[in-house]
Amino acid sequence: MIAFRQLALQRGGTPLITPSDVRINDGNRVGIVGPNGAGKSSLFKLLLGELTPDQGGIDVTAGMRMAHMAQELDALDRPIVEVVMDGDAGLRRVEAELAEARAAENHQREAELHGQWDTLDGYTARARAEQLLTGLGFRSDQLTSPLSAFSGGWRMRVNLAKTLFTPSDLLLLDEPTNHLDLDALLWLEQWLIRYPGTLLLISHDRDFLDAVCNHILHFDHGALVLYKGGFSQFERTRAEKIAQREAELAKQQARKAEIEDFVRRFRAKASKARQAQSRLKMLERMEDIAATRVDSPFQFVMPCADKTSHPLLSIDHAALGYQTPLLSGVRLTIAPGQRIGLLGPNGAGKSTLIKSMTGDLPLLAGERVEGEHLAVGYFAQHQLEALDTKASGFMHIQRRSPKASEQEIRNFLGGFGFQGDAVFETIERFSGGEKARLALALIAWEKPNLLLLDEPTNHLDLDMREALTEALMAFEGAVLVVSHDRHLLNATVDTFWCVADGRVSAFDGDLDDYRQWLKSREQAANAPAASEGASATQDKKATRKAAAERREQMRPLKNRRDAAEKAMTKHQDALTEVETALGDDTLYADTARKDELNTLLRRQGELKQQLDDAEQAWLEAEEALEAFEQALDSAQ
Repeated sequence: MIAFRQLALQRGGTPLITPSDVRINDGNRVGIVGPNGAGKSSLFKLLLGELTPDQGGIDVTAGMRMAHMAQELDALDRPIVEVVMDGDAGLRRVEAELAEARAAENHQREAELHGQWDTLDGYTARARAEQLLTGLGFRSDQLTSPLSAFSGGWRMRVNLAKTLFTPSDLLLLDEPTNHLDLDALLWLEQWLIRYPGTLLLISHDRDFLDAVCNHILHFDHGALVLYKGGFSQFERTRAEKIAQREAELAKQQARKAEIEDFVRRFRAKASKARQAQSRLKMLERMEDIAATRVDSPFQFVMPCADKTSHPLLSIDHAALGYQTPLLSGVRLTIAPGQRIGLLGPNGAGKSTLIKSMTGDLPLLAGERVEGEHLAVGYFAQHQLEALDTKASGFMHIQRRSPKASEQEIRNFLGGFGFQGDAVFETIERFSGGEKARLALALIAWEKPNLLLLDEPTNHLDLDMREALTEALMAFEGAVLVVSHDRHLLNATVDTFWCVADGRVSAFDGDLDDYRQWLKSREQAANAPAASEGASATQDKKATRKAAAERREQMRPLKNRRDAAEKAMTKHQDALTEVETALGDDTLYADTARKDELNTLLRRQGELKQQLDDAEQAWLEAEEALEAFEQALDSAQ
């Protein structure tokens, strides 16, 4: 049990935590949320004894073993699997004493130590360490490589594996997903769900918090408030509280209208029921929790270029990589308005693809053709380091647009959280989150029509992630994004591409399908090799035959779905024409056009009903198709 009793903390004279009473029971998995700089990491330092509270104190169950991620790993020359095993100090101590007992031929002591070794599960230690590293994205041939062979992000993964390997009753994790891709994040999510101890987790990933945590500890303007449930439940509960004390009806209604308009447009374009349903649920939830963002410091848009081209960018018969091809036979086209999420295992080439699309990485073979009016906005982590640390945010924009007024620049940067004199502060002391916000602001200032975003949410807090999500939803250009933030992907993309096995291909599914795809891929990799010769040929023939039969059985359902989708498009186009005509102000003022007005209104009602009927038919057909597929999978 952990109890904060009238806990208060100040840093530099600024209150971070105002007197708060919170009790966390053993076994709870608590997500800690709040804006950057609120004091979340300082709370961990209080628990670790690295800081002393200014008031009150913390009570922790006696004997509770804590594990947390250290800031640095010093053993640069040691194999990473050994670094991970260093996390169990007790195991290492027994290991050293065993070596001494063997050297001294003290067999009785050696037998005693073997008993301790068994109690510490030492015989499986190396296998457990390797499993952690593999789950976090390392290949089996990398496990004996020294830590110095890896970049900073990969060292953080080793550090995380070492922390998870450490025996603990209380696990403290500060932004563990920052340096993970989606595959490793999904693995970590399952590991933490199975963790038997108490977990305190600082994260800005709402889907991760929802999946892992059963309580949320919120930094609410300095006060620590504990909520029961995951992040979505926290948002709903907090929204209710805010709605009771804030008069935000007008703002809520405006937001509701935006959501309804987006739902209407999304329905007309949707081609997958599960994608549609998950998006609709997400939008409904956004409507419910809009009040929680009343006091968000971030409010911005992503302007789009005035001119565009069709297509914006195409790559044909290309080989991508540095010296040797990592991706081959790449053929893709980006059209205005496309919204693509890029999936694929770690190291498969997602970042390589994006760099090739920007032109920063020349093609090894093939052709890259830019549209006449292509304007690319590119975000990647290395661009944060490329910022001029001696310049301010104001100066960065002024260099791009010398004729822009000071007030115009101030207003623009204010939407990204740079208020008042903060616009003139040099960025040398900026946090990772502040640099990421500035990099996004610089992209938005240039008005691109194609956004290429490689992990844009790293270092961003929840409010900024939500603001970015809303800005991308409203962006009128094309978007291609790599992200481990599933909320952002679900909200902002319509289709997925998968980068795997040296190829780039369309992925027919949503993120739940991708999770299953990863599981199937892992099972296939671990399965014994198929027998050779005639039996393998027979298996292929049987597989092809079964696939053909399956396609034939599914054909009527697919025809129903496709017909409903065509009807939706037809009715939506007709409805748009009618509503455009109804937007003519003279139609209402001219009494001679009364019959025309009534006809248009009647037609509008008919088309809305027809569109609703077509949408319902489409959803029913897609659900039937999905149920049929699941039944076939179960039968197999």
